Amino acid sequence: MCGIVGAIAERNVSAILLEGLKRLEYRGYDSAGIAVYTQQQQLQRVRRTGKVAELAQALQTEPLNGQIGIAHTRWATHGVPSEANAHPHFSSTELAVVHNGIIENYQELRSELQAQGYVFTSQTDTETIVHLLHHLQKTQHDLLDALRIAVTQLHGAYGLALISAKQPDRIFAARSGSPLVIGLGIGENFLASDPLALRQVTDRFIYLEEGDIAVIERDKLQIWDEQNKPVQRDAVQYLDQAESAEKGSYRHFMLKEIYEQPQAVQRTLEDRLAADHVLPAAFGPDASTLFAKVKKIQIVACGTSYHAGMVARYWLEGLTNTPCQVEVASEFRYRHVAVQPDTLFVTISQSGETADTLAALRHRQDNAYLASLTICNVGTSSLVRESDLALLTRAGPEIGVASTKAFSTQLVGLLLLTLAIGRARHTLAPAQEREIVDALRTLSAKLNDALAISATIEAKAQLFAEKNHALFLGRGEQFPVALEGALKLKEISYIHAEAYPAGELKHGPLALVDSDMPVVTVAPNNALLEKLKSNLQEVSARGGQLLVFADREAHLSEDEQTQVVNMPSIHPVLAPILYTIPLQLLSYYVAVLKGTDVDQPRNLAKSVTVE
Repeated sequence: MCGIVGAIAERNVSAILLEGLKRLEYRGYDSAGIAVYTQQQQLQRVRRTGKVAELAQALQTEPLNGQIGIAHTRWATHGVPSEANAHPHFSSTELAVVHNGIIENYQELRSELQAQGYVFTSQTDTETIVHLLHHLQKTQHDLLDALRIAVTQLHGAYGLALISAKQPDRIFAARSGSPLVIGLGIGENFLASDPLALRQVTDRFIYLEEGDIAVIERDKLQIWDEQNKPVQRDAVQYLDQAESAEKGSYRHFMLKEIYEQPQAVQRTLEDRLAADHVLPAAFGPDASTLFAKVKKIQIVACGTSYHAGMVARYWLEGLTNTPCQVEVASEFRYRHVAVQPDTLFVTISQSGETADTLAALRHRQDNAYLASLTICNVGTSSLVRESDLALLTRAGPEIGVASTKAFSTQLVGLLLLTLAIGRARHTLAPAQEREIVDALRTLSAKLNDALAISATIEAKAQLFAEKNHALFLGRGEQFPVALEGALKLKEISYIHAEAYPAGELKHGPLALVDSDMPVVTVAPNNALLEKLKSNLQEVSARGGQLLVFADREAHLSEDEQTQVVNMPSIHPVLAPILYTIPLQLLSYYVAVLKGTDVDQPRNLAKSVTVE
C-alpha cells in the first residue's frame, strides 16, 4: 500500500528519496511523487502515475535539488489513480504533505475549508489535511502548533510527513494507526513508513508510537506523545535487512517466514483500524457504499488460499449473516454458475498470478456480479490490476513454496472484509465489532506466544518420524485449519495426510484409525469444545495416537495415547489464525526429521501460473 520517505541533510536528498520509494515498491501502488524545498527557495514537486521508474525518468528532465524533501507511493483509496491525486499535496506554495491511511471525516472538513475559500484540485482525503494545516497556521505560532490542533480534528488512521517553505529546516511528522519510523544519521536524519526504505542510508531507527508528533532536523530530533509531553524513544539498530531474500540465521526460508508472521500480521492491520471498526476505504474507493449493497459473496481460490476462503465463510455467515459460497478456482471456471443478485466476487491469491483464479476472474459473468475484490500479497499482480477492489496482505516476500505468512495475512484480510461488510450492512452488532477490533490489536502478541512453544512442537514431531499417514481433525472454522495442516504436512514431508470434520469420524475415517495413524486435532476453547472431546474419545478407544493443540482453559489431560500442547487463550473469532501456527511448525519439524527439501518440495512450484 502507500509508502512514505522523508530526508533532511546537507546533501541533495532527491536520490535518497527516490531510492527509498524503489525499496517500497513491494507494497503495491499506482502513482508516486516527490517534493523538495529547492536551492531556489521554493517548494517544488514532480508526480507521475504508474511505476517509480516513471517518476525517476521525469526527474531526469525536471531535477529537484534540495536538502529537505518528502516522497510517496500511493494506493488509491479516495479518487482514481491520476497525477492530480498523487502525493505530495500542496496548499498554495507553502505546505507539502504526504499521508498514509484514511481520514474518515474528510468530506465534512473539505466542505468547511471550501467555505473558507480553499480550492481543491484532487479527490483525495489527503488534500484536506494540507489545507487544514494551512488554515490553522494563520492563527498559530508555527506549524507544530497547527499540527497539534489538526490531529485532534482528523478521524481515522494516518501517518503524516510535511514540510513548509516558511520553516524549511525541519520535517514534521505525526502518527495515529499508521507506522512511521525515523532513521538516524550523522548530520542528517530521515523518515519512512518502513525502515526498509532507509537501509541504504542508516541502520539506526526510532519507531514513533501511537499519537506521537515529531520534528526532525538535520542534527536534532524532538518527539511529543499524545498528551503533548516531550518523550525520548529508544533507538534500535538493524544489522540484517528485514524481509530480504536471505535466510539469515534460519535453516530454511519456511521457518524464517513462520517466525515473520507476527510482524506481517501487524503490517496488514496498520492503517486499517479505527478505534472501534475497520476503515472500509482500505479496500478501495467507495468500498463502504458497495459493501452496503452486498447480499451474497462468492469466494474463488486455490490451495492454501482456498482454505483461507473456507474460514472466511464461517466468519461472513456467522458474524454478518451474509450468504457465502467458496469454490476451488479450477472447478469454478469450467462450470455454469447461477449468480444471485448483488453478489461480490472475491478472489484470494498470494502471487496474484494463480492461473485458475485469474481465469475465474476473467471469465466470470461480468454483468452478473456486483463487483470484484481480491485479497492478494502482490500489488502489481494481474488479480489486483483487474479487480474493482483490492486489499494487500503485506506479507512481504515469501520464498518457501509452502505458504505460511501469506495464509495468516490472508485470514486477517478476510476478517477485515467481514467486519467492513457487517458494518456496511448493519448486520454486525457494534459491541461485537469493537470487541473483535480490540482483539485484533493483540493478535501479533498472541502469535508470538504461539511461536514460543516451538521447542515443544519440535519434540512432538518425533511421533511422525516413521509414519506414512496422518489424520487431521477440526470442528467449525477449525476444519479448514485442519485441512491446511494436512496440506502443509503432505507438501513438505511427503506423508500422506487427510483432514476431516471431527464429527464425520463415524462416517468413514474412523476405519483408518490405529496405532500407526497419528491424529492431529486443534481444540480452541469454543462452543464446539465438548463435542470435539467426544470425538477424541472415539479415536482413543480405537488405539489412535492423538496430538492435540488445545487452549490451556480447555482442560484436556494427557494419557498413554494422548499428547496435549497447551496454546495461549484467544478470542474465539481469531482462533483459526492462532491455531495455524503450531500446524505449520509441526509440518516443518517433521520434514526436517524426514530430510526432505523443505523450501522446494518435489513436483511443486511457488506460484501456479499455468493450468
